[in-house]
This record gives sequence, C-alpha cells and structure tokens, in this order.
Amino acid sequence: MKDNTIKEAVCPLCGKTYRDAPALSRSDNITPICPDCGIRQALNDLGLDKMEQERIIYTIRRYTRK
Repeated sequence: MKDNTIKEAVCPLCGKTYRDAPALSRSDNITPICPDCGIRQALNDLGLDKMEQERIIYTIRRYTRK
C-alpha cells in the first residue's frame, strides 16, 4: 500500500529541505532530489543558461503555490 504521508527531506544537491514529491536525479536515475533541482537539471539539459533557468523556476513556483 502506498504511504501518502508528507515527509521532509534534504536535497543532496542544494542542501535545502523540501516537502514535495522528489524528482530523480538525471545523473544516476536513483538519487531523490528536490523538485527545483530536478527542474534545473532538465533545463540545463536543454541548454538554457542559469538566469533563464531561475526565471522559469520562479514562474513555476508563482503559479503552483498552494
């Protein structure tokens, strides 16, 4: 049975604590990372620069806050 409790975890990439569903690191497909780092890895693979990545993450956060 699936456990739906919300747990806190620390992202091994950025060191921040998060409570959302984790993303899997693209570097090994095993390590759970925070959603923001998951988005950064995907955007980096698309070749977007850091400034554009941060703008996109900011927009996502702005429209998905609970």
